[in-house]
Amino acid sequence: MVERISSFVDANTDCFSRELAVGHITGSAWILDSTGTRALLTHHKKLNIWVQLGGHTDGDPNVEQVAYREAVEESGLDGLQFVDQELFDIDIHQIPFRGHEAAHYHYDCRFLFRAVDDHYTVSDESHDLLWVPLDDMCSVTTEPSITRMVDKTRLLMMGNSGDSLPN
Repeated sequence: MVERISSFVDANTDCFSRELAVGHITGSAWILDSTGTRALLTHHKKLNIWVQLGGHTDGDPNVEQVAYREAVEESGLDGLQFVDQELFDIDIHQIPFRGHEAAHYHYDCRFLFRAVDDHYTVSDESHDLLWVPLDDMCSVTTEPSITRMVDKTRLLMMGNSGDSLPN
């Protein structure tokens, strides 16, 4: 996946523009509550599935700031904190054809955040938002990339004495 994203970026100087019909870079936020035991998912209005928050870069190559901006816009959460400004996860997934928009790929760069407060506001981009316990994630979604991020979260917490995220 790293190779595919690198090749895509190298081959497309406009990779951050949603106008690039074959696909584009997106920025997403894997948001954990303060205990690290729940993740915030959105029931995406256009895709009609439960996924992490995030969106288009709209030409901005600063994907970590895009992820932060999208997370705040879509959740209304105040005080989101980067756990680490390094990439937490990447994913390439196809967005299906929808009326005026051809099928295309999202080359998604995902960052890990911690929420200070768990009171969210549902934006007009979502049907709903939900704090989902990591242990119950499969009851909401079996999306492989979400499962992978749950596993990465558990490994990260195990590396920090099993009880907390790094500061």
